Amino acid sequence: MKGPSLLRTVRLGVSSLLLHKLRSLLTMLGVLFGVFAVIAMLAIGEGGRVEAIERIRGLGTLNVLARSVKPPEVFATGQQAVRVVSYGLTEADLARVSATFPGVRCVVPVREIFEEVRHGDRAMNPRVLATQPIYIDVTGRNVVEGRFLAEEDERNVANVCVLDYDVARYLFPFESPLGQEVKIGGDYFSVVGTVLPRVRQESDPGKAGAGTAEIFIPLETGRKWYGNVQVKIRAGSREMEEVELHELVVAVDRQENVMFVADSVREMLVRNHPNGDYEVRVPLELIREVEAQARLWSFVLAAIAVISLVVGGIGITNVMLATVTERTREIGIRRALGAKRNQIVVQFLVETVTLCIVGGLVGVAAGLLSPWVLEQVLHKRAIVTLNSPFLAFSISVVIGVVAGLYPAWRAANMDPVEALRHE
Repeated sequence: MKGPSLLRTVRLGVSSLLLHKLRSLLTMLGVLFGVFAVIAMLAIGEGGRVEAIERIRGLGTLNVLARSVKPPEVFATGQQAVRVVSYGLTEADLARVSATFPGVRCVVPVREIFEEVRHGDRAMNPRVLATQPIYIDVTGRNVVEGRFLAEEDERNVANVCVLDYDVARYLFPFESPLGQEVKIGGDYFSVVGTVLPRVRQESDPGKAGAGTAEIFIPLETGRKWYGNVQVKIRAGSREMEEVELHELVVAVDRQENVMFVADSVREMLVRNHPNGDYEVRVPLELIREVEAQARLWSFVLAAIAVISLVVGGIGITNVMLATVTERTREIGIRRALGAKRNQIVVQFLVETVTLCIVGGLVGVAAGLLSPWVLEQVLHKRAIVTLNSPFLAFSISVVIGVVAGLYPAWRAANMDPVEALRHE
């Protein structure tokens, strides 16, 4: 088919669509919503993947985390007791990990203090973590104001603390916390800095995905004022827990050594903690699992969304078949005037592909706005990648061609004489 003839056929196809504007619009809506659904579904999947990875990266991709876990116990009903429960990681574990395993850059001990934090008439119960100054370098936390803990604070066993931003905003809503004092339990601590909050993990108390509330004090200060034994009051009993270290953050020198160090730490803890009062978490391992799950969910979500596009294509096929029947006499006149079969095929393909292209472009535009809509309506994070609009639009065009092939073939193979007789 030559250029002028093809152009006339295209113009004829578009003119036919414009003669029935409402029908064309309704037919196009199926493709529009299908393309929007593909982009929105993929955006939701990508947003969930990025959120999960960000939470895990907050733990450090080159870190191995060993945590104390209280073993399960059975309490007699109504039992009145005061007892000391000893479990968890020890200073000996810290020494073994630091001195034994190659590839370990450093090991940072962390103790958790269960005390109320108060400033004036405001009180809260954040995680009070006694740790060393290197903690901020290992975990990648960012200082907002002031500084983090220093070696001098450790040597002097100073009563200083660093607040994360959420704690600082709650305790000091209208002023800077620097130089102010907060009361942790029965002791006063001077605030020397603030850091950005860490995103809450699944294993942390509270709702996962929200910001944590944390305060950092020097490790030696925590040992001096709070010791290893802390009291927890239960219904009907008062329990005292003895935990030397609640967490060990093992920083590894290279990513290639992370899994080796993790396996070595697990094996060491198995030998020295037969009661299983620990857990080992590897952020790098978690990231790989999340990415594998995200790929699977993205495929499932995209498949569900493509189904809506296929349904839209079936609607186009149905409408075009009705159009062919409706325009049988027109087709007969065109064939009698010398139109070839391929020109009839092109005319009807132009109509279906035009519907899909226009619907696809509008659907892409709506899909690019889907992150804002989803965040406002569902409060879900959504991220549109560069590939999803092209994928959705390409699928809509392919479906348009496939949906129009049978109606176009049927129109082209009509007998001109029978078509002219059609009423």
